Amino acid sequence: MIELRSVTKTYDLGKTKVEALRGVSVRVERGEFVVIVGPSGSGKTTMLNIAGLLDRATSGKVLIDDVDATGLSADAMADARGRRIGFIFQGFNLVPVFDVADNIELSLILSKAEGGRRAWKQRVARAIEEVGLSEYANHKPSELSGGQRQRVAIARALVKRPEIILADEPTANLDSKTAFSIIELMRDLNEAEKTTFVFSTHDDRVLKYAKRVVRIEDGEIKG
Repeated sequence: MIELRSVTKTYDLGKTKVEALRGVSVRVERGEFVVIVGPSGSGKTTMLNIAGLLDRATSGKVLIDDVDATGLSADAMADARGRRIGFIFQGFNLVPVFDVADNIELSLILSKAEGGRRAWKQRVARAIEEVGLSEYANHKPSELSGGQRQRVAIARALVKRPEIILADEPTANLDSKTAFSIIELMRDLNEAEKTTFVFSTHDDRVLKYAKRVVRIEDGEIKG
């Protein structure tokens, strides 16, 4: 479904070159629940950003459904992201002046989803129900707990019905109990909806929920 082949990523920091990824090769099949684990600075975020077409590799290839996406234009990359990929960020990235429903609907607006506003409202309501927040649909982010905000972020990713959801440290800002409930929610959605999930973590405690673990260290896959 998504494959990285010998991907490298080098950043120029002044006169210093930083090798974030060093020949990373990994393939994720449809319906998988994959955890990318590694310490801070190991390359997890860079790997997800390149797999999700948010960033370009310095070298190597990115394939989606065995089609090379490496040379896509910026507009084509944005279109592919909007149609096929959902993102969950550790900082939630919610619009503070929007309520829960509006934050989720924004995903449909930005991706130019089909159906129009009436259909969008129905899809938003379903996504809110799936993450257990129906009674909070009209609440602002400031009125929610950290775990509830992350559930909104998950619903925002789900509402497009993407083929794959990429989550960068989705439990990093949460206490242990809430973090495990978020991972369980993602696992339940993976099994019920067959949505592919790939998320990164530096917390070995969540590995028991993984169907497959990919370890990365110093920009290289270790297993």
